[in-house]
Amino acid sequence: MKIDPDRELVEACQVGEPTGLDGPFRQLYEQYKDRVYNVCYRIAGNPTDALDASQETFGILFRKIAEFRFESKFSSWVYRIAVNASIDLKRRTGTRWIASLEAHTDSGSGEHPRAEIRDEQTEAPMAAASRHELEAEIQCAIGRLSPKMRAITVLRYVESLSYDEIAEVLQISLGTVKSRLSRAHEALDRELTPVLDKFYLR
Repeated sequence: MKIDPDRELVEACQVGEPTGLDGPFRQLYEQYKDRVYNVCYRIAGNPTDALDASQETFGILFRKIAEFRFESKFSSWVYRIAVNASIDLKRRTGTRWIASLEAHTDSGSGEHPRAEIRDEQTEAPMAAASRHELEAEIQCAIGRLSPKMRAITVLRYVESLSYDEIAEVLQISLGTVKSRLSRAHEALDRELTPVLDKFYLR
């Protein structure tokens, strides 16, 4: 296995007491807070649940970091905790899965995320309205995926993880990764084919 780029920082955290966000713990938090929040938001579905799942993720991370033995990449472990925390939270609360895949990096703003895909000042109003409508349809389709397929879709197409990295994060075989992604593709095709036909035939 290649040297983990986080190894030195993680080892610095392991020799200290996780009593607060100071020193190496602060650095680790700053390094991962946006990635963790983004994953939690896209799986959990709203800023409030995403914040709760993010806080739970870092709570687990700091309590158990001394147990981490670099048997996988540290980033994979962080993603795994974030995915599990988000899914567990949704199962506990029974909240609908309605999150979008829009980008969000300001985890402390409390505002709804928004992806700045293009400058709308240069985009015709009708085109902008159609684009937002299409994005909403796509987001709803993704939101109807099962938790497992939703998580694997987020890791692959939002976080851009490789199949091998996804297998490491979710602790499943490469074949299972491919199988779940294939089922996710089929589900999204069924949901989105009539939607895309409607938009492109306008």
